[in-house]
Formats: sequence, structure tokens, C-alpha cells
Amino acid sequence: MMRESGLSAAELDQFRRDGYLVVPDLVSRDTCASLVERARNLVDALDPSVVSIFSTQEQTRTSDDHFLGSGDKVRFFFEEEAFLPDGSLRQAKADSINKIGHALHSQDPVFEPFSTQRSFLAIISSLGQKKPALVQSMYIFKNPHIGGDVACHQDATFLYTEPTSVLGLWFALEDATLDNGCLWALPGGHHEPLRKRFVRNSGGSGTSFLPLDPQPLPPVTTAAPWVPLEAKAGTLVVLHGLLPHFSCANRSPRSRHAYSLHYVDDACRYPTDNWLQRN
Repeated sequence: MMRESGLSAAELDQFRRDGYLVVPDLVSRDTCASLVERARNLVDALDPSVVSIFSTQEQTRTSDDHFLGSGDKVRFFFEEEAFLPDGSLRQAKADSINKIGHALHSQDPVFEPFSTQRSFLAIISSLGQKKPALVQSMYIFKNPHIGGDVACHQDATFLYTEPTSVLGLWFALEDATLDNGCLWALPGGHHEPLRKRFVRNSGGSGTSFLPLDPQPLPPVTTAAPWVPLEAKAGTLVVLHGLLPHFSCANRSPRSRHAYSLHYVDDACRYPTDNWLQRN
């Protein structure tokens, strides 16, 4: 279901109220399957000699050149629990990757045409961005049994502009359920301030979080006022950059593949100390 004219008035009202919008059946099942297959083929071709582990809890990764240099490249990041003490993989390589980031949208012949569809740009434009710029893409595996949790965060922490402008499009490529780690969101939470920024340290050595507001993010719980965003394959979830959201670990036997795109308004200032920089 293409959206050449963007979101409807009712959808815009709902997004402004809640800070997120769930749009079922936006992407065909065949398209979802083709993106999943492409991601698996990329992993099959991967030589895991360069190991980078993704975590939203442990920030040791943030000084990793593999991570910081991924803004305009296609790079792979393993799950924290992927390795045994001797350094060997706990399970198959295909089931050990956390994500691929952060430039599939511009560097891959399958993901690029999907990512740059006019209908997605129309959705972002209808949400008020004057000069939409697609700056980041991530393929998220959420693999069976070891798919890591994603801590509660605001996307603007990682893609900061002045004023705040980042918007996320999150596509369920497989069914996302309570069992396999669907998204959870805090309705109306986007009306609260941005708590911190993720920046490159001066001098180019590592990264850190720069506090902006001392109020902590709301406590995480899988109960009200948090809302689970269960989504069938082909569903789009639109996320405001200030919306607090998270996902639980996947301990189920089923994966939860997803693909996300992030846009910022090029009419806004994008600081040079943001972690993500593209050459």
C-alpha cells in the first residue's frame, strides 16, 4: 500500500497525540521476504574476523572505529551473547548478528531502492520536515534466544539536530510479538524534553553522553502506561524523535527481523560532534 500523498489528517492527529503511529500492511509480504533474504545473504558472505558487539548498555563499543566509521558504510554488529568464553560463536553466524548498519539505504543494491521510495518521503514530508534527509538505516535481527534488549531511549539522543527533527520509520519484516521482543512506546512521551546527546569526544577519541535535562526517562515496565506495538510483517511504525521507546530481549525460538530508516530535516543544524557522520 503506497502513500504518495503521505499520512491522512486522522493519522497525523494520532501521531501528534501519541508520538507514534502504526500503519499495517504498508509493505507486501513478498517485499519483506526479499529484504530478509538479502540480509541473510549479506551475513552468509561476512568474514567475522572483525568482531564488533552491539549493546545499548555497555558503551565500550562507542570507541570502536568499526562502529564510529559506519555512518556511510555497511557494517555488521554481533550480539553480546553470541560468543563463548573461548571466542567461538555460540550458535550459527546467521543467528549471531544483532544488526547491520548504518548505510544500507545508500550502499546496497537491494535496500537502496526500497529505502528511497517516494511514498516514504511523502510520509516524512507530511510530518513537517522541509528538507528531509535520510541519514541512517539499520537492519535489526533480534535473533532467537539471544536477541538483545534495546534500552529505553529517544532517537534524538543519537541523531540530534537544532531544533529537534529526527523521525523514524520502523518496518516489521517478520511478525513482532510480545514473545519475540516487539517495540514498547510511551504514548505522549514525545512532549517531554530530550534527556541527553550521544556525541564524539573532542579530539576524536571515543564517545560519551552529554546531559541535557536531569529528569530521568520514565521507568521501564511491560505494563501501563507503556504500550506494546505488536506488528505483523509489512507493518510500518512511525516514531517521533523524542518518544521514549524500548524493546525486550528475544528469548523465544522465533526471530524478529526489522528494518529502520531515520530522517532529519536538512533545514536544521546537524552538529559536527554527533556520533554519526557521513563523508
